[in-house]
Amino acid sequence: MKAAALGILVVASVVAAAPAASADDYPLDELERTVPAKGKMVCPPVELVGYRGETVRYHAPVRVYVGFRDRLRKFEQVVRDVAVEVYGRSPTKIVHIGTLNCRRIRLWPTLLSEHGIGNGIDVAGFDFGPVARKAAVPQDLPAGLRKGFSVRVKAHWDGQSGAAAVHARFLRRLTDTLLERQDIFRVLLGPAYPGHKDHFHFDCAPWRLVSI
Repeated sequence: MKAAALGILVVASVVAAAPAASADDYPLDELERTVPAKGKMVCPPVELVGYRGETVRYHAPVRVYVGFRDRLRKFEQVVRDVAVEVYGRSPTKIVHIGTLNCRRIRLWPTLLSEHGIGNGIDVAGFDFGPVARKAAVPQDLPAGLRKGFSVRVKAHWDGQSGAAAVHARFLRRLTDTLLERQDIFRVLLGPAYPGHKDHFHFDCAPWRLVSI
């Protein structure tokens, strides 16, 4: 069974309202993704590249499918724009916890994980440096956030007050913006999805799945 036959919407326990998957062609859409539920796996070969980030750097280089690198470039631009809006500057680093990893999807063991073909990334958070001298910052930015700081999905997704609330606003505005874009990611998972309390998972599988 080809992956495209799986459909464009997979219903999860909590699925946010989101537009249907974009109609743009993606080179890996017809790649076979069914695998044996048990035993040793061999992931299909795809063209992989090392990538450090352009608009915003990753804390460590990632190894991804060459076409996914283009989606990451767009992601970095969104990260920068939302961060400038909320904090008055871009993060210095995107902190990830994995890209390429030949394995099954944990909840669906007969399906190849998009990590297995370098077509997904897990993002744990973002690191920020101090505000540059004389740089313009939002008037409501707490004084403590003019210094360097870290934003993490696990610690700040549900932030309620002070700096934590600002970080929560940044994370939620970021995911809202990504949901509105049809040209970046198709699958967006976060704390609402099992096993994702501490990170966002983004990929370009041939279906639409949103649970943030």
